[in-house]
Amino acid sequence: MAYYKPQQIAMNTIETGVTKARSSWTQMLVLGFLAGAFIAIGFLLDIRVIANTPEAWGSFANFIGASLFPVGLILVLVAGGELLTGNMMAVPLARMAKRISSMEMVRNLFAITIANLMGALFVAYFFGHIVGLTETGPYLTKTVEMAGHKLEGDFLQMFLSGIGCNWLVALAVWLSYSADSISGKILGIWFPTMAFVAIGFQHVVANMFLIPAAIFAGYYSWGQYLMNFVPVWLGNLTGGALFVACAYFVAYVHKPQSSVPAAGTGAAASGYQSSSPVSTGTPAAMTLQHTEQV
Repeated sequence: MAYYKPQQIAMNTIETGVTKARSSWTQMLVLGFLAGAFIAIGFLLDIRVIANTPEAWGSFANFIGASLFPVGLILVLVAGGELLTGNMMAVPLARMAKRISSMEMVRNLFAITIANLMGALFVAYFFGHIVGLTETGPYLTKTVEMAGHKLEGDFLQMFLSGIGCNWLVALAVWLSYSADSISGKILGIWFPTMAFVAIGFQHVVANMFLIPAAIFAGYYSWGQYLMNFVPVWLGNLTGGALFVACAYFVAYVHKPQSSVPAAGTGAAASGYQSSSPVSTGTPAAMTLQHTEQV
């Protein structure tokens, strides 16, 4: 199974960020809607499975739910989608490399935020509320309970929880870029995503499904949701852009001495070729062996 080395992942992620930032509005809105719906379906699966688990199972039930949630991110990364938390890593990295403008970055993050929200609300309203998948028996109880936990805490706590979440989710996206097979991508995605759910960190897109599902059921308010949305969005941005994109930019892109792989490592060793060497710290265009929307 071939894979990209870390420096190659950085270069490929920059190219992916450029592609994302320069996508058409139609493409961003359609793929963003799908990604929001996929994450919501992953969360819905989590709720439907663990709501009936015996109380004696304790944290093991949370582990089961956390193990199922990554289905949503797998659909985004393999089937195709534009997920805000992944873009919060890839698009800022392209901006740090000076491949896109600040306005292109803001345009993408704004469009994907709206599109993800529409996809998540679609699942919450039509599947959760109309079909009743989050509004009957133990499923309602679990939905309201989980939403209540997300609304607890002050601005700083939600912000820091958002950082922890997207540090792990952006790493899951990063690891998926290291593999050239579906099985490798799934393995890379699964464990960091499972970890953030089991820990209880806050994911802005997952919350776009969970909290509105509770609101549609008659609990909480949109004002309460807004007070959660802002700090979690900012925390997710910080986790993806600073703790992943910026860290790897400094380590693998910015430093001239680490820009050219040593003999026997990097692109040549892993079977992937770049179109030109990187000698000044500025990423060169990469020849990707596959195209994907993430």
